[in-house]
Amino acid sequence: MKAAPIPANDQQRLQALRDLLILDTPAEERFDKLVAFAAGEFDMPIALISLVDENRQWFKAKVGLTTCETSRDISFCAHALESPDFLIVPDTRADERFKDNPQVTGDPLMRFYAGAPLVLPSGHVAGTLCLIDQKPRQLDPLDLSILGALRDLALNELVREHRGA
Repeated sequence: MKAAPIPANDQQRLQALRDLLILDTPAEERFDKLVAFAAGEFDMPIALISLVDENRQWFKAKVGLTTCETSRDISFCAHALESPDFLIVPDTRADERFKDNPQVTGDPLMRFYAGAPLVLPSGHVAGTLCLIDQKPRQLDPLDLSILGALRDLALNELVREHRGA
């Protein structure tokens, strides 16, 4: 398994994430509804709003998982931190970065991953809105457009929370 590289600006990214004042907050209906909609729209068993801090990825909202966080070392979302573009892994078993990841070889048997980076106004990536399936898949351009729109909604809610609106 190949751990995600630590972004050169990780300290600034972490501060921007902390400034949101959202880590370790209780579940909120608006985020829960968003991931439920994403899971249903794409017929995926797992959808998450995942925020990546120093040591973990923490799930602000989740469908299809019972855990609230996983180690950053095994996080797919950590691989999306340096790019504003989607991270799409059509078949995790065929990708050198992930084929021996414990989330691929064991529960939840991840075979497909699509992460849409949550890029804050500062330009730092806080985490992702991600979709996970237990079978290999592809997303077409319309799917990516919808995933991007859902990511934008999630990001607007995260930033709105910070503004106290």
